[in-house]
Amino acid sequence: MTKRRGLGKGLQALIPVIEEAPHGKEGLLEIDIEAIRPAQHQARQIFDHEKLTGLADSIKKHGVIQPVLVRKLPEGGYELIAGERRWRACRSLGHKTIAAFVKDYPDLEAAAASLIENVQREDLNPLEEAAAYRQLIEDFAVTQEEVAGRVGKSRPLIANTLRLLGLPGEIKELIHTGKISAGHARALLAIGDAQQQIAAAEKIVARQLSVRQAEIMAREAAAEKKEPVLHKQKPAQVLIQAEKQLKKFLNTKVKVKETSGGGGKLEIGFSNEEELARIIALVITERKE
Repeated sequence: MTKRRGLGKGLQALIPVIEEAPHGKEGLLEIDIEAIRPAQHQARQIFDHEKLTGLADSIKKHGVIQPVLVRKLPEGGYELIAGERRWRACRSLGHKTIAAFVKDYPDLEAAAASLIENVQREDLNPLEEAAAYRQLIEDFAVTQEEVAGRVGKSRPLIANTLRLLGLPGEIKELIHTGKISAGHARALLAIGDAQQQIAAAEKIVARQLSVRQAEIMAREAAAEKKEPVLHKQKPAQVLIQAEKQLKKFLNTKVKVKETSGGGGKLEIGFSNEEELARIIALVITERKE
């Protein structure tokens, strides 16, 4: 049986000690690099060319420190489970073979292992991570709860990450380019309206808001959206004109509000008893004339 154990914290924790399994059924092998194909369920969609070049330079100097993880395919050859960047870098250097740890993974376990490796290394942007969760759910008919258990995250976090896929394209582009983080994006989910979400995202970028500040802004925007529609409707022109005339005549704050059935309410503001007496006098005097 193949054993894999960590060596402690720091760099050593990233370099497992792999003891080759007996009979070569599973274990550490040197494999023809062209016999390996990328994973069908690879979560990562964007490979930074500059970072790949840097990795290739490192491999050229120091070799591949950690083997890639593959599984043998029934039709022959191998499928990558983890380590596609290392595999791509070695191919770019013209390597004929690569050190690989062969493991017999069923389809679901292979997809989950690939996702876990990327998530733990923080190699995925939030949208790639969300797309990978959705693919697991759709392709293997698993629940959000089951996905959460496999990747070691809470179900609400999985649910909120999946909701990122419903954000407008403009916001997705900001996520792809790293202008807003996953935390910022999740804060925007509190806002139901797409245009408001875009406007809020632009404010986050322009003002360089923290996630906490973005959450507060989103809550305030969501609260405004929940106000009764009546408050946001433009009053009839006659009411606007009446409000202006009363403000001018009474020289104070006046609000004319329309209610259902054609009626309305008149609100007259005053700051003290003297001002109230002045307003009453004006109204009474007007009536006597």
